Amino acid sequence: MPDPDRIYRVNVEGTRQLMLAALEAGVQRVVYTSSVATLGLNRDGRPADETTPVTLADMVGHYKRSKFLAEAEVRRLVDEQALPAVIVNPSTPVGPRDIKPTPTGRLIADAAAGRMPAYVDTGLNIVHVDDVAAGHLLAFHRGRIGERYILGGDDLTLRDILEIVATLTGRRPPAVRLPHDLILPLACLVEGWTRLTGGKDPQLTVDGARMARKKMFFSSAKAESDLGYHHRPAREALADAVTWSLSREPPAR
Repeated sequence: MPDPDRIYRVNVEGTRQLMLAALEAGVQRVVYTSSVATLGLNRDGRPADETTPVTLADMVGHYKRSKFLAEAEVRRLVDEQALPAVIVNPSTPVGPRDIKPTPTGRLIADAAAGRMPAYVDTGLNIVHVDDVAAGHLLAFHRGRIGERYILGGDDLTLRDILEIVATLTGRRPPAVRLPHDLILPLACLVEGWTRLTGGKDPQLTVDGARMARKKMFFSSAKAESDLGYHHRPAREALADAVTWSLSREPPAR
């Protein structure tokens, strides 16, 4: 299981030290990769943007709190020490070469392999990882110091995502929707079992169950107008992710 102290040391203190080193070295431009995890969400489901109100208290779990504090540290150094930093906030990148994989990459791999029997009513902003990479270059060349830019794609419900994956793989999408009230106690059981058995990455986490109550929809309008950013349809991103994940599946016996 993740060590909270290590998460803060790496994400917050590590970020601060790296930015101070950049200042000392006289770096002329920094593109700091944050996350939409640091942004606010609209309760009515409308896409959030860079100005949607948010506080540390809104962050669910140590990872999101550490990312929020790390970005705040970058913004402080911009204001107080003229750190020449532009901040980008990728949404949910998917595509090829997701080696570990990320939680979303694992979800897509499980769905592609027919290991996703049910879903929960939530939503994500899906973007191709290559578009996020291109957005970083645009931020380097065109971004304004101290500004942040959402690098996102299309807003999709989890059901939409699973239906697209099912179509791409010739499978039936899951038809069972799990109620949110069932997800949280199930997550507690999964995390507890993972600890008992010495596992590292539970399939379902308490933080993930809490976040599933929210639709994480975002607008990239600012990046589009200021940077010239654009993204391909989410279906193309999911298709590349499915192709990659299936290429890594062990052969059927």
